[in-house]
Amino acid sequence: MTAAAAAAAIAAAGVTVTTAAARETKPAALPTRAELVPGRSLGGVRLGMTPTQVRSLWGKRFGVCRNCAQRTWYFTYRAFQPQGAAVSFRGGRVDAIWTLWSPEGWRTGDGSLRLGADDSRVTAVVGPAVTIPCGSYTALLRTRRVTTVYYLFGGKLWAFGLMRSEATPCR
Repeated sequence: MTAAAAAAAIAAAGVTVTTAAARETKPAALPTRAELVPGRSLGGVRLGMTPTQVRSLWGKRFGVCRNCAQRTWYFTYRAFQPQGAAVSFRGGRVDAIWTLWSPEGWRTGDGSLRLGADDSRVTAVVGPAVTIPCGSYTALLRTRRVTTVYYLFGGKLWAFGLMRSEATPCR
């Protein structure tokens, strides 16, 4: 019997064959290696996504900010540790996305920048940008329809952000 004939016979008998690989599905979680696609997404999350869509990508393990003006979720790699990413919502949709505490493995989609890069490298790659002082750190903004933010701290690229153009980059 050929493989095609065997598959047809199994299908006709109403038997479903599932491989071990197909049964093993990983739960949604904050990615350990993620990309910023300027103006589009951060770690796969896009502006305008619903909370359900965010949970389907990054999972259900997040903290909720109690003192934030907008609903804000903090996704971290370890409980009560600051490294990870955050999402805020306005009107039930993602309003801003940003990384927290320079998580390893995050970079731009084209690979030109990685968190931890020297600030001179960032300005060379990003080009002309608006600079906003945010207390102990600086935000470099590139705005088209959406604002892409490159956060600098201590002479290094500390975080990425993506938000609607009228939102404040200081978080």
